[in-house]
Amino acid sequence: MDTRTSDLAALRGFVDRHPRLFVLTGAGVSTDSGIPDYRDADGAWKRTPPMTLQTFMGGEPARARYWARSMVGWRRFGQVQPNASHRALARLEARGNVGLLVTQNVDGLHQAAGSREVVDLHGRLDQVRCMACDWRGDRHAWQQALQQANPDWLALEADDAPDGDADLDGEDFGRYRVPACPRCGGVVKPDVVFFGETVPAARVERANDALAAADAVLVVGSSLMVYSGYRFVAAAARNGVPIAAINLGRTRADAMLALKVEQPCAVALEAL
Repeated sequence: MDTRTSDLAALRGFVDRHPRLFVLTGAGVSTDSGIPDYRDADGAWKRTPPMTLQTFMGGEPARARYWARSMVGWRRFGQVQPNASHRALARLEARGNVGLLVTQNVDGLHQAAGSREVVDLHGRLDQVRCMACDWRGDRHAWQQALQQANPDWLALEADDAPDGDADLDGEDFGRYRVPACPRCGGVVKPDVVFFGETVPAARVERANDALAAADAVLVVGSSLMVYSGYRFVAAAARNGVPIAAINLGRTRADAMLALKVEQPCAVALEAL
């Protein structure tokens, strides 16, 4: 039996022995849907690190740059569809093997594929909110507001970047106009957790409750370099809960894993 076949057999055995899984997913689950990931096989950044909350709130130039790139990127990101990995995890849940799926992704593709018990740890990019009055809005409607305020940007094309961003190099973002909150005139931000921002406590509490009830942890498509997801794996390791990971390349928790499958997510998940 070759290594690939034996790894898949070991993964099936892991799931059979641990029928109630805590699943944690990262960017590697969504790459087959056309969404680029952030890190290379060694866990290092492939590009400039994402926008921080402090930078976004620090001034209009940063917000103009963010929303200009997002407006161009959303044209494709807003149309992405679930792939075989999302569908396989939904089937695994329907079979009764998933107690909770916690995703670090902000694309909503797990729910679109049929998963029901999902915590969007870092929020959802298909919603926006005001940082002053907490007004909430739909990202598709916000896209229309961005385009109406910036009609001369509609013809721009750019390569996709992670999470709905687009690589707009050499543009004058000083001419980009960002609409204000329609309720109070405040700063509107995507309803996602930026770097430097705290994950809402209710999401962490629900994840911790599910982790306490789980037989094992299955990490899919994450290097675990971000603490907000890594903490659940570290907690599982401290409590003696077995951990398996499907990931191409190094993870922050390699020393904690009972099983690691270094194959594309869809290949490994469909084997289940």
